[in-house]
Amino acid sequence: MSVSSTNPTADVTAELDAIERFEKARVVCLGDIMLDRYVYGRVDRISPEAPIPVVAVEREAAMLGGVGNVARNVAALGGAASLLATIGDDEAGREVVRLISQEERIDPDLITDIGRATTVKTRFIAGSQQLLRADQEVALPLSPESVDGIVGAARAEMQGAGAIVLSDYAKGCLSDNVLQAIIGTARDMGLPVIVDPKSADFSRYSGATLIKPNLKELALATGMPCETDSEVLDAAHEALNRANADAILVTRSQAGMTLITREETGLDVSHFPAQAVEVFDVSGAGDTVLATLGLAIASGADLKQASSIANATAGLVVAKVGTAVVYPNELTHALHTADVTKADQKVCALKEAQDMTARWRAQGQTIGFTNGCFDLIHPGHLSLLRQARAECDRLVVGLNSDSSVKALKGKSRPLQSEAARALVLASLEDVDMVIIFSDETPLELISTIKPDVLVKGADYTVETVVGADIVQANGGRVVLAELVPGQSTTRTIERLNA
Repeated sequence: MSVSSTNPTADVTAELDAIERFEKARVVCLGDIMLDRYVYGRVDRISPEAPIPVVAVEREAAMLGGVGNVARNVAALGGAASLLATIGDDEAGREVVRLISQEERIDPDLITDIGRATTVKTRFIAGSQQLLRADQEVALPLSPESVDGIVGAARAEMQGAGAIVLSDYAKGCLSDNVLQAIIGTARDMGLPVIVDPKSADFSRYSGATLIKPNLKELALATGMPCETDSEVLDAAHEALNRANADAILVTRSQAGMTLITREETGLDVSHFPAQAVEVFDVSGAGDTVLATLGLAIASGADLKQASSIANATAGLVVAKVGTAVVYPNELTHALHTADVTKADQKVCALKEAQDMTARWRAQGQTIGFTNGCFDLIHPGHLSLLRQARAECDRLVVGLNSDSSVKALKGKSRPLQSEAARALVLASLEDVDMVIIFSDETPLELISTIKPDVLVKGADYTVETVVGADIVQANGGRVVLAELVPGQSTTRTIERLNA
């Protein structure tokens, strides 16, 4: 199994471009629909009849649940949703129809199944704490007429859509014959299929593009432990084979998400750390992730980009109370914030850098190193970093501290603080780590990290490169990068002052 990265660097520009295309994408949402009722109140006392809280009801609300919430999230994110489901001939079903009518970007095709009741989930909430959930449901297979109706409607809606998402809540809508017909048709059309599974038999979803189980669902489907990273990977590998899918995204609560995709060279693994600052309510978070995956893929994002975007929406929605949705401006802001945070995390102290480079080496990756003041980033700097990154798997940059720059360049320098310079460097895709050092030379850094490749500009010779002897003694090599003529911070300052 090949590993792409423990924390893959997000291509934020590509992700933001995909989000801008959301409004032009359409997703078919098929599965079990339900009505989510919320009863809000306060608790001031315990019942004298039993040791239970007494809720003084203040207000009630109803929202679309199940695949209805998936469609609602697609619409909130700016996409168009074709919603396919069955409802009962009852008051809850009519409430579902009313709620859908309030959504401008949801096009429903609901089939009324006379023999089934509409699923209702009622949650009692005091403050931000959910106290109790009461379910009213009938989990029975669809009638033959309903199966024919849902399959026919889905095949019609898939024409011109960008993806189809299957929301399985095990209420009977996604029976084996429905799944086989829909997934088979989608594969023939080249339409991506993303599944949120509830069945422990993942072979039911055979042929799907991506399945999205949580840890509990993964453990039940495989009968394997899912506590550690390695256990999750082993179980996900097994589940991927059973599902005969192209990829699997395991949602791991506070541990984030892990994506495993099939590649020509084997399996590729990417991990996305959780982004929630504070968790209030996880209700419907899986629906939000499913909707985001479908919409992002329909908008041209690849599986890694779609998973990264979905991870951001998950962090936003669990910070809200109830079956909530995420809006494009929130998502855009979260991605920008995460990008800055990730850049900030690349700036390391020497001890932390030593531990990180040791882990990279354990994964078989080569370490490159270069250094400089990087006061004002110019094309010469970018060329050096690009050439350095091409020589290794991971590039570490040693950055002169403010005091070090003053000693080298004079009292008027640097123009930018070491914190600002470090953040700009860390924001570059070619840079994997930045270490600020105060000495005149990076000799201590080189001695500690022992890079496999040491890169400096061609205005040096191998003999004059600081640390060259250390690197070569450890079996490494020194590379002299080509210079971009006329590019230097000093010359830029001189031109500005002229």
